[in-house]
Amino acid sequence: MPPRPIRLGGPLSIEHVSLVARADARVSLTPAATRRITDSRAVVEAATRDGQAHYGINTGFGSLSQTRVPADQLRDLQRNLVRSHAAGVGPPLPAEVVRATMLLLAASLARGNSGVRPVVVRALCDLLNAGITPVVPEVGSVGASGDLAPLAHIALVLIGEGHATTRAGRTVSGARALADARLDALTLEAKEGLALINGTHLMAARAALLCRDASILFESALSAAAMCIDACKATDAFLDPRVYDARNQPGPAYVASRLRQLLRGSRIVASHRRGDPRVQDPYSLRCAPAVLGAAWDTLRYVESAVIHELGAVTDNPLVFAATSHVRGNRAASGVVSAGNFHGMPLAIPLDTLAIALSHLAGIAERRIYFLLAATDRHNPLPAYLSPKPGLHSGLMIAQYTAAACCNEIVGLAAPASVANIPTSAGMEDYNSFGPRAAAKAQRALDLARRVVAVEFLCAAQAIDHHRPLRSGTLVERAHAVVRRLVPTLTVDRPLTPDIERLAHAVADAQFISL
Repeated sequence: MPPRPIRLGGPLSIEHVSLVARADARVSLTPAATRRITDSRAVVEAATRDGQAHYGINTGFGSLSQTRVPADQLRDLQRNLVRSHAAGVGPPLPAEVVRATMLLLAASLARGNSGVRPVVVRALCDLLNAGITPVVPEVGSVGASGDLAPLAHIALVLIGEGHATTRAGRTVSGARALADARLDALTLEAKEGLALINGTHLMAARAALLCRDASILFESALSAAAMCIDACKATDAFLDPRVYDARNQPGPAYVASRLRQLLRGSRIVASHRRGDPRVQDPYSLRCAPAVLGAAWDTLRYVESAVIHELGAVTDNPLVFAATSHVRGNRAASGVVSAGNFHGMPLAIPLDTLAIALSHLAGIAERRIYFLLAATDRHNPLPAYLSPKPGLHSGLMIAQYTAAACCNEIVGLAAPASVANIPTSAGMEDYNSFGPRAAAKAQRALDLARRVVAVEFLCAAQAIDHHRPLRSGTLVERAHAVVRRLVPTLTVDRPLTPDIERLAHAVADAQFISL
């Protein structure tokens, strides 16, 4: 059953972004949005006739903003802007990221503060609905003057230039993609080229998809941690709710509650509740609620910032029709130059997301190490969970892989937003580099998935050693998912296919549909 169409005119949700980017949900404009766009456009058209200079409407751009452009060259101005700013490099962005970016661009324009014609927004909707995805190089935006280069590559296809991939997977010229879909190329009028390339739409699109994927990863990581607690025959005493009431932090309380739920009914925990001489478990087990709880709180912060951005207009200049209101007071129409395109409200959260992912992966790797080292004489497991230590190396190198992933994530967690490089001859003198923060967070998430996959691989093998004892119902369901994809290790075999299958299962939310 196809997803319900998304109608543009108000705030988007993270779910909306995912449906359009990944499930090809159709997109259309509401009548109210069309009216707002039309009212805003009337302000721009009046500005082209009032004899005054208006940035981006009848002037150059960036440090060239003091150069006036004659009325008979305004179409050339907008077309040249799109062409000149399409300067991205590197491999193309994934189709889902480009589709999400197009959706956010259309939604921002649909809020009626950008001064474009309705046909421009409908053209973006038409591309999405036809499955035409512009080819957009990954690198080129500094995330402050808007995501200029990536958005310009999208706008190229709207005017019949550039390149695009079709729903059939072919890469063709922008002109061919439009012709095959029976769509007309746009002729851009005053302000419209600038409106198409200004805004935080790329970084916001990546952030929205990251929020959804990070939430899935986090819940999967909790299942892996719970399985590892029983794999290590650790105590569950540290999950006492009173501990987290005393700590007074929401994230740790949430994680402890989820771990209790996952372990409920475990016979492995019960088997060593009495007479166990161990007083405390290592931090990677005992402090999992504190570490993962801090990461959970960070994810909620990032999600909040993204949700705000999904309802934003991040263009410049902004166009206000006479019906606009400022703090409850009726205001005259006008064109206002400001800085809503600046990406710092997203760049800092995206940088912190990579830090949160570093801890999610890092503490999982420490549990993997502890489990495979077999140094706990009260949990007599074979070294590296090997079928026959010495003859078989078992899961030894899986921990190396997890360590390598964590080491790379450490580098990715260095913030992109704290180093500034000015652009546009100093007019744009403080940039956010939010798109790089998003790219680094995406890579960190991909690596963290594989660390969690390794934890599932190792914990499930250890659970097999504890049979006939069984863990809690939810952990046993997660164990069954592992065993459906990966058999018990009885002789050495290449582990890459096992890890990748489990990483795909994590991405597909198979460990949270329990």
